[in-house]
Amino acid sequence: MSRETASPRLGDRQRLHWLRLIRTPNVGPSSFRDLINRFGSAESALEMLPELMLSGGLGRSVRIPSMSQAEQELDELARAGARLVGIGEPEYPPVLRQMENAPPMLSIKGEPAVFSLPPVAIVGARNASLAGVKMARTLAASLGAEGFAVVSGLARGIDTAAHQGGLSTGTIAVFAGGLQRPYPPDNAVLADEIAGRGGALVSEMPFGWEPRAQDFPRRNRIIAGLSLGLVVVEAALRSGSLISARLATEMGRLVFAVPGSPLDPRAAGCNALLKEGATLVTEWEDVVNAIRPLSGRPVSLPGGLAEPPDFGSTPPAGEAERASVVEALGPTPVSVDELIRHTGLPAAQMFMILLELDLAGRLERHAGGAVSLIMA
Repeated sequence: MSRETASPRLGDRQRLHWLRLIRTPNVGPSSFRDLINRFGSAESALEMLPELMLSGGLGRSVRIPSMSQAEQELDELARAGARLVGIGEPEYPPVLRQMENAPPMLSIKGEPAVFSLPPVAIVGARNASLAGVKMARTLAASLGAEGFAVVSGLARGIDTAAHQGGLSTGTIAVFAGGLQRPYPPDNAVLADEIAGRGGALVSEMPFGWEPRAQDFPRRNRIIAGLSLGLVVVEAALRSGSLISARLATEMGRLVFAVPGSPLDPRAAGCNALLKEGATLVTEWEDVVNAIRPLSGRPVSLPGGLAEPPDFGSTPPAGEAERASVVEALGPTPVSVDELIRHTGLPAAQMFMILLELDLAGRLERHAGGAVSLIMA
């Protein structure tokens, strides 16, 4: 990610500043990287945040977490037997690091060695049928026996069955909330089993964060990014599992689906995925035969984004330049290169204007580096 990831591990003070930065409202994975690439460290970026947000049009002050608040979160994680891992550190899941805008920091509880196994996600309906539950559990157990880690979201139904099937060989549960808030609460015992039997619990949210509806798509994104392939066992046409499948496709992951009866609404999503080109799964060999070649490839471990443009040779952007970018943007995603060509602005100015808009909560980032304006 630049100078801050030159060392394989974060220093204690550095970890606290990274945590403060990523916990600041409107700072997401993309803006986190842009800030560190631009200012060289999280500490320097934190000093610049109020000015950048004001330039981006944010009309109110944002509370930046204090050092004591960051220390408190780290203490809470430690007391729970968990730790906070930065994207450049050895314990960070290597497959997830290849995802565009991967979480800069993850809370992890359990055995990080499970991340070295080739990971396969199994997801599906909460109101799963008995046949679906049996299929998910059997798939997970067979994949685990073949040396794969099973990834899922700890939800009821298919997710629960997948974790249960992979318990003895290593399974990874991705939380929508903080590690203190397993959802549903009924699966708290299962979460403890996962962490205690060679698996891992993973969250990008604060330790005590209560999951909200909007947090589950973020969880689904991590499930997809953490896996070489994603298997949907049962899913309705409008479901979080299909969101996970779409995200996996965008990331270049393999997507699999278990076919079901046309008379069962829980099979409608899987059948639709098969029509769109997903790989049909009726037994574990279907998954292994497709993923095994991928699991043998060396994993590239990028440190972060490419170095930012040269700011020293470009004057800072003024209000006229900001206005031209806002005017060019709209609700339809466009590439940054298109914006640069349309406005004629230097890349360094465009970089900073988009960062300011992002920090002000006015910019949405899309797959492939496209951006759009959040309309009031």
